[in-house]
Amino acid sequence: MNTNRTIQSILYATPMDMGGFPIRQPFPSRKAPQIDPFLLLHHADLKVSADVDPLQAGVGPHPHRGFSPVSFILKGGVHHRDSRGNNSVIYAGGTQWMNAGMGVIHSERPPKDIHELGGRQELLQLWVNTPAKHKMDAPSYQPLTAAETPVLKSADGQTTIHIVAGELAGVKGPIHTLSAVNTFTVGMTKGAKYYFNIPATHNAFIYLIAGKLQVTGDGEVEANYVAVFNRDGAGFELEALADSQLFIGTGEPLNEPVASHGPFVMNNQTELMEAFRDYQMGKMGVLIEE
Repeated sequence: MNTNRTIQSILYATPMDMGGFPIRQPFPSRKAPQIDPFLLLHHADLKVSADVDPLQAGVGPHPHRGFSPVSFILKGGVHHRDSRGNNSVIYAGGTQWMNAGMGVIHSERPPKDIHELGGRQELLQLWVNTPAKHKMDAPSYQPLTAAETPVLKSADGQTTIHIVAGELAGVKGPIHTLSAVNTFTVGMTKGAKYYFNIPATHNAFIYLIAGKLQVTGDGEVEANYVAVFNRDGAGFELEALADSQLFIGTGEPLNEPVASHGPFVMNNQTELMEAFRDYQMGKMGVLIEE
């Protein structure tokens, strides 16, 4: 039976500066420190100046440990390099899924041809927490192009769902994850209706990138807002009140303590201090960009 979840909270994606880059951050916030197992969501829409070398733009080398920073590229592209030797450019509609594991240094730059693509980079970055038992696994990187991403279309053709990780209506995403999560990017034309059936135990949220939605049985959601759902139904039905683009994340909560500071997410303060020590000792490798 298609029972609808109700909305627990609506979170505004607050504009902020992150190291010189304008972004929006719906969570963490005072209303939602995290949506377990999801730690953070950023929405960036950046213009790369024509007089800037792409190798000097974007985010330079920095470390991570204990979670997966995932980039969903909406416009333009992202050039990923890391201290494990991965070097990959993914363009609009694709995904870069990195499990930082025990520690890795990576950079996220615009591709060399970004100016030929209009000089615009728009992306979502989602931090997915890693279960304690896997935090010190070897790092891994999974690039996924738009062409490699499975697509699910509604019978009327008005809803298009790209399934990156997890499963919906029998269609599975190709990304391997360390806990049970679903991540979908969705396009809906005005008037479209679609019921998203998700596991009853999962936490779930939607982020509206553009447009306007009605959550059946509850309220409306506007662009640049996250709606977090209660675990009180089999899923949720969305109706597009305008042409809409959105992101959906659902996941089995880890229910584990979180100790985080900057680029590291562990389970206690001792592990955090060890992460900083290991980074300073060079144990997370070296990244030389070329």
